Amino acid sequence: MSEVYKTVARVAGGRTTVLLRGESGTGKGLVARALHVNSPRASGPFVAVNLPSLPETLLESELFGHEKGAYTGATQGKHGLFEEASGGTLFLDEIGDTSLALQSKLLRAIEEQEIKRVGGNDTIHVDVRVVVATNRDLDKMMREGTFREDLFWRLNVVPIVLPPLRDRREDIPDLARHFLRKYCQRNAKEIEEFTPDAMERLVSYPWPGNVRELEHIVERAVALNQKRRIFIEDLPEALRREPARTRPTLDDLEREYIRGILAETKGSRQQAAAILGIDRKTLYRKILKYGLEDVESPRDPPA
Repeated sequence: MSEVYKTVARVAGGRTTVLLRGESGTGKGLVARALHVNSPRASGPFVAVNLPSLPETLLESELFGHEKGAYTGATQGKHGLFEEASGGTLFLDEIGDTSLALQSKLLRAIEEQEIKRVGGNDTIHVDVRVVVATNRDLDKMMREGTFREDLFWRLNVVPIVLPPLRDRREDIPDLARHFLRKYCQRNAKEIEEFTPDAMERLVSYPWPGNVRELEHIVERAVALNQKRRIFIEDLPEALRREPARTRPTLDDLEREYIRGILAETKGSRQQAAAILGIDRKTLYRKILKYGLEDVESPRDPPA
């Protein structure tokens, strides 16, 4: 994430097109807004549109506007989002979900900074910095012919990849506390912290919904909580369950290795310590730590 922050800082001041890639919920919208508010365009509009949320039949009109009478029901002309964002930033979310026909028109608008309203003949100049985002594999889509290669290279001037939350677990405590403060303020509550057990569950959870899922879970916990701290019982059931271990811990490996050496030496701690390369007192402490007192009966004199 530090590389993401550095890239945002370097490119925020220009008008270069930025392509944000990453799973849903990784914070692509927040990065787009950060690019805007840290740019000379910060006083201009920031217009965000989730492209799949609009019907294909209306998408072109929403983006480029339309003239009066352009289609049935168009009783008056309308500015599109490119015009509304002029002087600022236009954030096109989920660019990979657009049709090839619309991709062609987007390419012209981004390259030429010119649009034509639906049903109109006049060319309208716009001054827009475009930031786009996708959770789709655009490289695969290009090979399959469902995403225009020329548009990809026009968008991919500065690519920024946001890693999923499960790959940056060290960020989870800070993010969780940030959302805790945010929703305590909104709900006029004074919740001080997460209990260690609750925080452990947050850190160990795989977060398929990424940062967005974490925010919603913290918001839910704040809404339901009547105490000074967030406890495990304030979390959804999926987080309350003990996380399944897919790999042994270092302690697990050491315990089993010492158990095997003790069995091999038939409980001789002197021999086991020699094989392990530690003194007998250290071995005895580890035997107590791992509960291995019953692995063969020690036959050596006390250490």
